[in-house]
Amino acid sequence: MSEVRFDGRAVVVTGAGTGLGRHYALLLAARGAGVVIADFGVSLQGAGTSSGPAESVAAEITAIGGAAVACYASVSEPAGATSMVEAALDTFGRLDAVVNNAGIVDHAWMDDLDEEQVRRLLDNHAIGTFLVTKAAWPHLVASDAGRVVNTVSESMLGNTPKAISYAAAKGAVFGLTRAMALDGRRHGVHVNAVAPRGTTRAHAPEILASVFEQPAESFGREFFTAMRPELVAPVVAYLAHQSCTLDGEVLVAGAGQVRRLVVGETQGIVVPELTPEDVAMQLDAILDSTGTEPMPVGFTAG
Repeated sequence: MSEVRFDGRAVVVTGAGTGLGRHYALLLAARGAGVVIADFGVSLQGAGTSSGPAESVAAEITAIGGAAVACYASVSEPAGATSMVEAALDTFGRLDAVVNNAGIVDHAWMDDLDEEQVRRLLDNHAIGTFLVTKAAWPHLVASDAGRVVNTVSESMLGNTPKAISYAAAKGAVFGLTRAMALDGRRHGVHVNAVAPRGTTRAHAPEILASVFEQPAESFGREFFTAMRPELVAPVVAYLAHQSCTLDGEVLVAGAGQVRRLVVGETQGIVVPELTPEDVAMQLDAILDSTGTEPMPVGFTAG
């Protein structure tokens, strides 16, 4: 097949000043895209701001002949989201894809979690994803290759301790992804998501030790080698490319592996006059995953 390239295309990547986002931006630029490096330079928990990360990555790309512009703005503010889109239009004259990657974490058990922590993560992940995509939407519709790549996490499924606020936020992004994909069909805009298995600043040994309550030495060099963030970038590049025909899907990516995350429903039971006792007595049949089919995006009668 022909090489996946983005010549003449422009992409906004949020959270592109560090970690996964930086690698996404580097690969997109290497494949010919003009990239807006959007980053507010906050801490892992969302505190403080700095223009340094965005400017550094933009300079890194331009130094090797790529096209990039830094945008120091917050995804959680409408004006910030708008400025990212305007940076693409002012610099490249168009916008063809958005990669919603910006994110923060704040680990806590339910006993110690407060409302402010949950709201802060929802604002960053879910509201931020909505605001940036909303600002970009008319330009994605006008493009013949409008693509949105959101970022979810397997943690939204409840498999990581001390991640209630993060799971709630990523679960909201999952819902946004599916619903945006359905809406995008009216205009030929494809919306998908990646669930990265790549190390970031959230995976520092001392942080992992705290989250999983294990010695830092438990997370050896092999873990960090396998989970290199650059191994997630090819999946993001494909999802952002005009050749991608997927819609409302989540691809789990990392360590050289790519999997489809499937949401399905079992065959279950049918009891016209259902009682609580029916549920209790037939629970095994309700939970039996034999014959489970993926649930499609959009309503299917039948």
